[in-house]
Amino acid sequence: MFTDAMRERGQSEIRLKGVSAVGLQGLLEYAYTSRLALNLANIQDVLAAAAHAQVLTVVEACSNYLQTQLDLDNCVDVATLAETYCLHGLRRGAYAFMSGHLQQFSRTSDFQRLSCAQLTQLLASDYPVDCSEAEVLLAVVAWLQHNPAQRGVHALALLRHVNLSEVPYHVVHRLARLPHVGTLISECVASQWGLNPQQLPALEAAGGCSPPPGLVNSRGLELGVVKVGGFSISGVTNEITYLLGSTGRWRHLTTIPHVEQCNYGTAVLNNELYVVGGCFNQALQENIHPFGFRYNPQHNKWSTMAPMARERCRFSLTVVGGRLYAVGGASESTDEGGGQGGGGIGPPLEDESPCEAYDPETDTWTPIPALPRARTQHASAALGRFLYVTGGLEGDHVLDSCHALDTATGVWTACAHMPTPRADHCLVTYGGRVYACGGWYEDEASNSRVLVDIIDVYDPEIDDWTAVTSVPTPRYHAGIVVMGARLYVVGGFHSDATFDRATGVIECFDVETETWTSEVSYPHDIWEHVCVPLYVPRMREDMDVLPIAK
Repeated sequence: MFTDAMRERGQSEIRLKGVSAVGLQGLLEYAYTSRLALNLANIQDVLAAAAHAQVLTVVEACSNYLQTQLDLDNCVDVATLAETYCLHGLRRGAYAFMSGHLQQFSRTSDFQRLSCAQLTQLLASDYPVDCSEAEVLLAVVAWLQHNPAQRGVHALALLRHVNLSEVPYHVVHRLARLPHVGTLISECVASQWGLNPQQLPALEAAGGCSPPPGLVNSRGLELGVVKVGGFSISGVTNEITYLLGSTGRWRHLTTIPHVEQCNYGTAVLNNELYVVGGCFNQALQENIHPFGFRYNPQHNKWSTMAPMARERCRFSLTVVGGRLYAVGGASESTDEGGGQGGGGIGPPLEDESPCEAYDPETDTWTPIPALPRARTQHASAALGRFLYVTGGLEGDHVLDSCHALDTATGVWTACAHMPTPRADHCLVTYGGRVYACGGWYEDEASNSRVLVDIIDVYDPEIDDWTAVTSVPTPRYHAGIVVMGARLYVVGGFHSDATFDRATGVIECFDVETETWTSEVSYPHDIWEHVCVPLYVPRMREDMDVLPIAK
């Protein structure tokens, strides 16, 4: 400007429009000292000056600072700044913050200051929210009432971003009687529910669908297959990864906050992932511990929980009626050997399997009636109030037994034996029946392990087992999970005898049609992991799991 043939070269006074003295001072200090002193009083001036002068490092620093300062009092202004200066990362952060605090934010005067475009973006941004969809609808209606000029032009478009199928009908029916916005709500309900507006008053029992158990709202969340821990070529890992159908790729989710461990109990309760007990190696010695952790995917946070009354590994952890049930397993008092990789643990010293139940409301474990016969490496699943436990090892003997615990009475009952003994297998439930998948047993003649490739189904109504299908790729130590009517078998061992014994193969069995399909393989060979269904936010910036070069 001062050296080229520009008009400003001959002027005695030059005005930098949009740049304040405070903002320019910040840029000058940064240019000469590489230091940037940002605070809430100067941030807007420095950002404006940096954007005007295209000092991108300062723009990024301002964006990062604003991200750390987000609160209910400034989130609207931060979103406006992000939109003004095209700060896409900060814009996403601002709307994610509003969504995550929507219950409280929607009751503030700043919520009413949102422009129509901003409210539309908030509703369409697909971030998880901390309130029900009924509260989302009430917030939109309150905004429309506070901004009457927007009703005719934008009200219908805004209401279409509300998932009215998750709103109780009595709320919809009440709001449909409001002046001005009631007619629009009726139109949206009729459109989403496939009805004529004239049919709405006759719907007395229509209540829409409820969000999945453990969630106040399914907005921004998607049910995915989550792989927890296990072994790979590099050894034991605490890594947790997930697969969403909308992306079709395995991504990193989080890591168990403990030293590398295995053979722990894993369960999902109220959409929180519990990882309890397990064992780890220290100075070539296997250590079994009772501690547990739970992970909230919506907030991406781990928290600790009360430890079990006894340390356990190779046990089962199952959710029944809002509580966690820990059954059997090895402990420091019963473990006489073995180690990682699914080997035997030696004969237990007890003639029963001690059990305990965890109440998340009180964060306490309580002893419950023990399961007859001591066992490890068994499987369990829940149907209604009943907890079913099958197979496992009693010493070196693989069991074919099946027991059911009535959690209301605390009484264990022996059920029909499985057709084949199994250890290191999985139990899942679907349609009121129990599916036994995977595992192995000892062939007495050759004294070697035999893979069980048959999926057997137990019907509690007739107390009988039936074989339904064979797994196309037989393996054990696989991760098995049911989502909807689809049973996924992920990874596992082909055989103990072959060098290339592990696999990342994923196969899916449709329980309704009884047909198998092959899915995209896991990027690594994996085994002794656990797979669970968990609702995960779609809008996460996680890295893909990279395949190991062959």
